[in-house]
Amino acid sequence: MHSTFALAALSSLALVHSQTPGATLIEGSPTFDGSVVPGTTGKLGNAAITTNNPVGVTYTAYLPNSNSTSVRGYVAATSNANGTGVNFNINLYGFPDASLGPFLYHIHDQPVPSNGNCTATLGHLDPFIRGEIPPCDSTQPATCQVGDLTGKHGNVTVSPFQAAYLDLYVSTQAGLGSFLGNRSINIHTSNTTRLTCANFTLTSGSSSNSTITSPTSSTPTPFKGDAATGFISIGAAIAGLVAFFL
Repeated sequence: MHSTFALAALSSLALVHSQTPGATLIEGSPTFDGSVVPGTTGKLGNAAITTNNPVGVTYTAYLPNSNSTSVRGYVAATSNANGTGVNFNINLYGFPDASLGPFLYHIHDQPVPSNGNCTATLGHLDPFIRGEIPPCDSTQPATCQVGDLTGKHGNVTVSPFQAAYLDLYVSTQAGLGSFLGNRSINIHTSNTTRLTCANFTLTSGSSSNSTITSPTSSTPTPFKGDAATGFISIGAAIAGLVAFFL
């Protein structure tokens, strides 16, 4: 009887993986080679359009000079003139061999620590708890993770790379979960390996701080997980069930 339960549990585990084809973890971040699923959104709903962003405020992340990578440049984010959304100005260069691309860049939940460890920035900025699986549908940016800039606006396919666009869901207003001023930018290869990272710093204007709690916190809270968490926790539960019956 125990073997019957164990077989059923293993079959369920296989089903879980079959429902998320192409999902793997690289450096703790999920990557997904499958298709976009239109309408996928966060547990807290679609991302909100940010308004009342303080005019004249710019946060810029300057990539460091590093012996471990040739990637350089900056990502600048400036409040839109009418306070709705944030204008991005991207200037990146020095990418490695094109076979490692297309390259990706995202706003990550935590800042880069003093030792420069990009992994410590955790996952993408995701205050609406959408997760990274399935991939972002660029035609419905409100359903994407707030920090998934390439998912919403396109990958890096040339070097040097320059882009400018308005993102309606990122904020320069301290106190919101979508606030980027105390976060970081990460540059990845196509398989999500992190090449380099940098913190956003205030380079123009001023933005007041706040102590509002998550999901509208000005102080980053540790990343609780992403779309991979669901099937990993299910797998762990099934594994425990197998162990119990064996």
